[in-house]
Amino acid sequence: MKKQKIGVSTLFCLGDPFSVMIQRLSTIKTKYVEVVDDGLHSLDKRKVAVLKETGKSFGIEYAVHAPFADLNIASASDRMRRFVLERLEKSIAHASALEASVWVFHPGIKTGISMFYPGMDWKRNCQCIRILQGIANEYGVRITIENVPEPYAFLMKSVEDFMKFYRETNLNVEIALDVGHSNLNRQTDQFLRTFSGKIGHIHVSDNMGINDQHLGIGRGNVCWERFAESLLEIAYEGVVVVESVEHVEKSLQKARELFH
Repeated sequence: MKKQKIGVSTLFCLGDPFSVMIQRLSTIKTKYVEVVDDGLHSLDKRKVAVLKETGKSFGIEYAVHAPFADLNIASASDRMRRFVLERLEKSIAHASALEASVWVFHPGIKTGISMFYPGMDWKRNCQCIRILQGIANEYGVRITIENVPEPYAFLMKSVEDFMKFYRETNLNVEIALDVGHSNLNRQTDQFLRTFSGKIGHIHVSDNMGINDQHLGIGRGNVCWERFAESLLEIAYEGVVVVESVEHVEKSLQKARELFH
């Protein structure tokens, strides 16, 4: 197996101005960065240009995490879904301009009126994922869908949810396995065994198995040694992105020791 690429998500500094994030990229010891296209860091042509220049200067390769705040691809409103798809298409376009290796996005989420329309939010979720795959193909961008955490009302959290998705849609969309999220429903090993050929990207952060805390690696109850062994067994050759919001440098070092 090839030596793993270890990267970092800009989630840890999402509350800082974009200029501060850029300064952090020049000092943090990694050549792979996943930019969160949301909040103060929402991408536009100017920010993309700055990121490209920074990437050239420091040899950084990018991934892009799609915006997720207040966006729901399973919305009951046709108008809202059109807006969401327009916003996500812009994000895909920016990922293309950055020559990003992957674009990561979240599945849909149930709403306060989902109970009145059984199964409709799932149908909309799958329809929009199909649309996003088509858009991404036009831009030449590889996309991955993230397993999202308990206890929120997301539509694709478990192994069973993803099995249903692949069975019903026959779409070839890879998974961005978030280990912090899979730790909450105790399904990390099951995700790896079931979808060994479909995992195209990985997020790592720690928690105590109750909330999505995004702790530094080794500061929760994730069994990282076992996870590292599992990656060897499935011959994973993608990127492992540290998504901790604290102890980031130490987490990067720990990741390099684990996934070598």
